[in-house]
Amino acid sequence: MNVTTLQDLKYGQWFRGADVDGDGFITQDDVRMMSERYIAARGTAPGSSTARQLTDGMDGFWANVIAPMDQDGDGKVDVREMTEGFRRVLTDRAMYPEQIAPVTNCFFDLVDLNGDGTISMAEFQQMFDSVAGVSSEDCAAVFTALDHDGSGALSRAEFHQAVTEFFYGNDPDAPANHLFGKVTG
Repeated sequence: MNVTTLQDLKYGQWFRGADVDGDGFITQDDVRMMSERYIAARGTAPGSSTARQLTDGMDGFWANVIAPMDQDGDGKVDVREMTEGFRRVLTDRAMYPEQIAPVTNCFFDLVDLNGDGTISMAEFQQMFDSVAGVSSEDCAAVFTALDHDGSGALSRAEFHQAVTEFFYGNDPDAPANHLFGKVTG
């Protein structure tokens, strides 16, 4: 499998999760609904600082990463625009701190339900199964593979490593390829 094909498959999997209303486009409303799903799954009050932090982070992700992919200016991004946009923008891992890390930190904090600074398998499964529709079996397999030190929990560094590999990586055997659901090709 060549790099472009692998990235297209990963981006397509991410797109399916981000297209919350299933209309074939990602809009600012989809990004907001995604935030609301995570906030609700976590049981966080919508007006809390955690909820505001995630919503602000996702609004920034929309404005800085997704909206610029809208080639025809219709306020929505289809899978072709998103794939081409990701290919154009996500070319350099050194850009991760500006492009993806702020949103990843918000998600880490949201998924870390008990606030202990790690993500347990139960927390990982709750968020990715209930919110992103990733099966419990796939969640468990991906979680175990991402837990590099075998501690039974994902550290912030392990989570960032997984997200980096998902968006920038080209290893067809990397477990992070399946972070947002099983990628098949």
